[in-house]
Amino acid sequence: MNRMQSWPSGAVSASPFVSRMDRAKVDLPPSRRPNCALFVPHHFEPNYSYPLLVWLHGPGDDERQLKRIMPHVSLRNFVAVCPRGCSPPLPGESGFRWSQTLSAIEAAEQQVFDSIDAACARYRIAEEHVFLAGFQCGGTMALRIGLQHPERFAGVASIGGPFPEGAAPLARLRQLRGLPLLIAQGRDSLEYPLAQSCDELRLFHAASLHVSIRQYPVADDLTTAMLSDLNVWAMEQVTGVCQEASDEAYCTSDGRN
Repeated sequence: MNRMQSWPSGAVSASPFVSRMDRAKVDLPPSRRPNCALFVPHHFEPNYSYPLLVWLHGPGDDERQLKRIMPHVSLRNFVAVCPRGCSPPLPGESGFRWSQTLSAIEAAEQQVFDSIDAACARYRIAEEHVFLAGFQCGGTMALRIGLQHPERFAGVASIGGPFPEGAAPLARLRQLRGLPLLIAQGRDSLEYPLAQSCDELRLFHAASLHVSIRQYPVADDLTTAMLSDLNVWAMEQVTGVCQEASDEAYCTSDGRN
């Protein structure tokens, strides 16, 4: 099992795929607010409309996390963008995070939609296939923003990030019932314990949400299997063809069942 966890800013996880990143591209878009990174896939075709993956990094990190995750998601399937978190780190952390105060939520929404605009301005994007995903606090913020704007996204995924609380995340329930959600968590997580996800599953059933839940035999790690399964799940939404998840995902269920 390849555990990636929440790396320090600038670190690169050891991987047989990382050496191929020179054939893809990660850069900072020229703008008055250069606070996001863009990823261009290997063998980029300028006339093809790519799905867009918007990634919200984990706590104590920044937009450079995009370079470390994309070799384990896909080097070919997506244009991707990662905005920088809007909140300062907690004591002992470096980098940035995504907080759940009302002002932070508003700022995060602006960051996310600015980053989508930056990607669309530079590359041909299939606007019906924009996915929002994140790790831990980034995953919670991804759910928050996706549930508030379900018409803007083809799916929303949270890895290790609990369902958001407060500020009425299900206020648009009728509109978001068709929005595919992916919740991935570590079985032994302390940040997002199994009991909490069981409570959330009852909420998903009651709300008739379209949620896939996958659990992995780790604690609070971000693993390559999770990222690979993110790619599988997103491409299922794009192609309409079911694909097999990794063998490490030992539990999968749908909140509507």
